[in-house]
Amino acid sequence: MDQLVLLFLLLLGAVVTVPLGERLGLPAPVLMTLFGIVMALLPFVPNVDVPPELVLPLVLPPLLYASVQRTSWRQFAANWQPIFLLAVALVFVTTAAVAAVAHAIVPGLPLAAAAALGALVAPPDPVAATAVAGRLGLPRRMVSILEGEGLFNDVTAIVLYHVAIAAAVTGTFTWTGAVGELVLSAVVAVVVGVAVAWTAGRLMGFVADATLQIGLSLLVPFVSYALADQLRGSGVLAVLTTAFHLSERTANPDDVSGRLAGATFWEIVDTLVTGIAFGLIGLELHTVFGTSEGRAWQMLGWGAAVVAVVVFVRLAWLLPAAWAARKIREATHNHPEIPGSLRETIVMWWAGMRGVASVALALAIPFETEDGSPFPARDEIVFIAFVVILATLVLQGLTLPWLVSRLGVRADTEAEKSLERELAIRATRAARRRLEEIDAAEELPEEVRELLVRRAFDMGVRISPDMADEERRAAVAQRVERGRRVRRVQEEMLSASRQAVLAARKEPGVDPEVVDRVLRELDVRSLR
Repeated sequence: MDQLVLLFLLLLGAVVTVPLGERLGLPAPVLMTLFGIVMALLPFVPNVDVPPELVLPLVLPPLLYASVQRTSWRQFAANWQPIFLLAVALVFVTTAAVAAVAHAIVPGLPLAAAAALGALVAPPDPVAATAVAGRLGLPRRMVSILEGEGLFNDVTAIVLYHVAIAAAVTGTFTWTGAVGELVLSAVVAVVVGVAVAWTAGRLMGFVADATLQIGLSLLVPFVSYALADQLRGSGVLAVLTTAFHLSERTANPDDVSGRLAGATFWEIVDTLVTGIAFGLIGLELHTVFGTSEGRAWQMLGWGAAVVAVVVFVRLAWLLPAAWAARKIREATHNHPEIPGSLRETIVMWWAGMRGVASVALALAIPFETEDGSPFPARDEIVFIAFVVILATLVLQGLTLPWLVSRLGVRADTEAEKSLERELAIRATRAARRRLEEIDAAEELPEEVRELLVRRAFDMGVRISPDMADEERRAAVAQRVERGRRVRRVQEEMLSASRQAVLAARKEPGVDPEVVDRVLRELDVRSLR
């Protein structure tokens, strides 16, 4: 089996594990990791040959960009306090705690190398967290925090990692240099992110075709990441800045097909890249366990100690942080999205899984220092890092659904229904106002006006049935049923039309481009 076949198997696994995970009630990323582990144990499966320095630039940009599509800048800005406590402060605390323990228990591990280990295992994975949390019906405030933490903790962790690696390679370290690098990295990333977003916005306005716009959107996160990285900025922060900036642009409300096609495209990209990333985690077992050299049990013991530090530092930090955030909310009378109870805090704690970024950073540790000597305890660091990744990702990922069920943590469906009802009313009123404007200008016939008023109301009731009383809901339901029957017949008619056009494609002398153009018109009509 060669590398290309292995890639296709990972892509196939990425597709299959989504419905399989839904049936089993397990997260797809965890299943892909297990799939990679099984493949790694097969003798005919080769070692993965992906340069470590390419993992982050190829995997993180599309995953981060896709994640931002599910949130908004305003949601992040409203919740910056708990996100800061998790994405920045907790990463520093975890890095320091892991570095202290690893330096004490691993023979020959200098403090700088131990700090690199701490930095690379400190950030919970944004993809794993959102993929798991998003499918468990958790309260939106918890999902918002996990998304914000996952999106921004890599920025802090990667900068700390580079500072620690530089200290281990050169043998020198200064706090002023470290702080300066952190500030410079952030400033460069924000400037690059805004510049790329501004340029992309102008290009998308110039490129009117929806297909070309989607293709451009795929290039944008890679350009933002690579450009920031070349200028010594944070590629992760640059991608986030670009994605948030573009998401705040006013979209064309009438670009229905473009919006649907774009959403579908990014769902496909997210699914495939996530599958490949987590499959690689399992496949890397070939490389990692080859470094143990008969010390597997001893190194597993070190890994277990670091796992315990990572897991319990998160709990020890979350408990007082959640309490402090609630006190701040009460004192300032604002409403940041924080865990509302001890049960929610426990779920937040157990959702701290490590993943793609940790793998890439572990494999990217250099083999030599500046003077040509081997990087101190590199094999031990990589082995311990993979123990932490697999323990948190597989153990916590498999048990998180059970924990959520046992604790009874569920989304606030009443609040969601209330917002849904408010949006339905807002949409109906907007339609009615526009109808009144058109009626004033064109003097529509009375029967046409009544029909359109009824359709506007029906639209709102279909979005949120709660906006109408029982009698009017029943009337709308009857009209909806009649509409379904009409649409079913129309679909049958359009299906017959498409079959006739497709049959013409096989006839001699028929231009296939004309057939495809006519077929597209029929497809668009079916979509409407």
